[in-house]
Amino acid sequence: RREELEARGGASLLLLDCRPHELFESSHIETAINLAIPGLMLRRLRKGNLPIRSIIPNHADKERFATRCKAATVLLYDEAAAEWQPEPGAPASVLGLLLQKLRDDGCQAYYLQGGFNKFQTEYSEHCETNVDTSPSGSPPTSVLGLGGLRISSDCSDGESDRELPSSATESDGSPVPSSQPAFPVQILPYLYLGCAKDSTNLDVLGKYGIKYILNVTPNLPNAFEHGGEFTYKQIPISDHWSQNLSQFFPEAISFIDEARSKKCGVLVHCLAGISRSVTVTVAYLMQKMNLSLNDAYDFVKRKKSNISPNFNFMGQLLDFERTLGLSSPCDNHTPSEQLYFSTPTNHNLFSLNTLEST
Repeated sequence: RREELEARGGASLLLLDCRPHELFESSHIETAINLAIPGLMLRRLRKGNLPIRSIIPNHADKERFATRCKAATVLLYDEAAAEWQPEPGAPASVLGLLLQKLRDDGCQAYYLQGGFNKFQTEYSEHCETNVDTSPSGSPPTSVLGLGGLRISSDCSDGESDRELPSSATESDGSPVPSSQPAFPVQILPYLYLGCAKDSTNLDVLGKYGIKYILNVTPNLPNAFEHGGEFTYKQIPISDHWSQNLSQFFPEAISFIDEARSKKCGVLVHCLAGISRSVTVTVAYLMQKMNLSLNDAYDFVKRKKSNISPNFNFMGQLLDFERTLGLSSPCDNHTPSEQLYFSTPTNHNLFSLNTLEST
């Protein structure tokens, strides 16, 4: 209830947002703590040996959770949960897993029926909204990201422990795979993948020789567009299930190639650097190196572990794979191997190494 939120929000109510980080950054309920969980950590959460506190990346939020989780009423929400009922043998949602673990730990934990979508519709004044919104000007309402529909399936135990960075442990307070450096990640000698912050940092751009910037958002400004030092291209796409990003693949790939021909670095970025910019980067690797979607995605993921293109974009990449006449993952891997992306084949490694060395 609205009056209950107003009465308890500042004192005895602890809000936990279980949606993907990019959705949280776009809009969330005031004072909420984001608990987006990378797919690789879900196995550990299911086994019960992952402290919830260790999942929270922000130190201040981590401390706030630790000091208030037992004293306050904990309220969890995802995008649109209508009802949560544990079913024996069925894979639990992120919200369901967290709710059960909090209750097992002795917390008074509940979930928000109808999720963020319903709450925002009825009480928008209690929501904090960022500028990266849907084309209609309102925050996205049905995005498919880390919430379960992704290639590295959050509902599967098929993720391999070999993919977990050596710095990540299960001890309280340890880093998780979603923690990435503040600077862009080098995918190829001239190609960098990053977030909005990277595109506004002159020191970073200068350090990596970046003169071309591909901005895959509808609203984020091109910080140095009028200075003449950088060449920009903006793709006006939101991270939303209805968006057709594939129509921009040809011009995005040409833009990256232009930077390469000029011996310049090129930064591909969106808001958080995990969905839209990743989709464009994977499409580039597929076309320029004749890599299957499986191999191109795996190559990027080994460079940047927290990537998570929304499910619609992954479908567009599958269509792009067929358009290019590349082999499908189903042609080269057994069913058990399709649960996660495997390493590139030897044939593709040849072309990959050739392009990396140029």
